[in-house]
Amino acid sequence: MEFLYCTGCRVGEVHRLDIEDINWESYSAIVHGKGSKQREVYFTTECKVWLKRYLDHREDSCKALFVTESLPVRRMAIPTIRYAVKKLAARGEVTVNVYPHRFRHTYACHLLDNGAPLDFIQGMLGHEKASVKNLFF
Repeated sequence: MEFLYCTGCRVGEVHRLDIEDINWESYSAIVHGKGSKQREVYFTTECKVWLKRYLDHREDSCKALFVTESLPVRRMAIPTIRYAVKKLAARGEVTVNVYPHRFRHTYACHLLDNGAPLDFIQGMLGHEKASVKNLFF
């Protein structure tokens, strides 16, 4: 959930991430978005710690960044990511409806609240055209 929150990625972009897409030195990842477009997203030190811890505990050779817990280990499917987010939110006793796109929306709102210009937010979210509807819904 930390990766979704601090990058603003779409669930499909998270699904397609491979370990080799991560640049640990620059705290960034290359995500493969809509229409085969790529962009660089950035994550926090806290996210890096969680990702490293997660990868250190994995005992598989799957190239995907996020994988299933059950055997055979494989890339986590989009519905599985959605289910995992709901399950983690329930475990944390979160009372609002939590789903992957809510993290993207929150990411955009936090950028706006902190004074980021709309064109910057648009770029960080991977939108071609600036539109309030596209940025926040």
